[in-house]
Amino acid sequence: MCAINIKELDLNLLRILRAVVETQNSHGVEPSELAIMLAEASTQMLHPVERVIEDYSAFDPKQYSGSVNILANTFLLEFFGPRLILALYAAFPNATFNISQWQKDSLYEVLQGNIDYVIQFDSYDMPQDMYCRNLATMENVILARKDPPSLSQGSEWCSIHNLPIVRLYLDGINPRRGILERVYEQQGYQANFLLTTHSVRTAVELVKNSDAIIYSSDYVRQIAPELACYPLPPLSHQYNVLDINGAYLQTRRGSPFSQYLHQTVQTFFDQTLSA
Repeated sequence: MCAINIKELDLNLLRILRAVVETQNSHGVEPSELAIMLAEASTQMLHPVERVIEDYSAFDPKQYSGSVNILANTFLLEFFGPRLILALYAAFPNATFNISQWQKDSLYEVLQGNIDYVIQFDSYDMPQDMYCRNLATMENVILARKDPPSLSQGSEWCSIHNLPIVRLYLDGINPRRGILERVYEQQGYQANFLLTTHSVRTAVELVKNSDAIIYSSDYVRQIAPELACYPLPPLSHQYNVLDINGAYLQTRRGSPFSQYLHQTVQTFFDQTLSA
């Protein structure tokens, strides 16, 4: 028996074969036993392909009644979550939503196909299974209480190197020995950490009531407008910005749902950061 290379099968020929077997008439061609078996199998093979094509052309986000499952970096969820859910609800008015914070084992859930979309800092190294797109770039600043004596002479290294630091920490995102330690050491100083915490609100409360500073984005002031922004000391460009990525499984790149969801999130960040 001749070997058959499945990679060489033509789906269009399967359609023709199915028609020949169903009509038993194609200019005197009589189907063989193998042709009949292939025709029967082609119905099962082609149906999911045809269903995907139909779903793609018929996709209507306003009528979508499934769930939208999103994982977001904890800090980004605190900064943008309240307005993001309104944008998602407007885009998918009949959907249900599950928006959770990124945790240590979250990548497993994503790779298992349980999550539709991820919003994460670019510093998190996503595997090749994920299709990543840049959503936005935010500038880093120093945040402290307004008009503190410690910053009255500016925010050069000579003025700030001994100030206590409040550090935001996430398991699985920033290592225990992170960027700030290395940056201070490069300047010949040792970082003075007063508090390391997962909670933005806890961090903000201490900064408001002490001489401590926090390195973060100006968007923290949405939670604490009492704080003031100060420029960073001289740093290399890579430390001056925070890049935000949106990501979903590579296998879903052709999905109209995934594409529309990404466009919704992208539009949200475009409008929010340009406001």
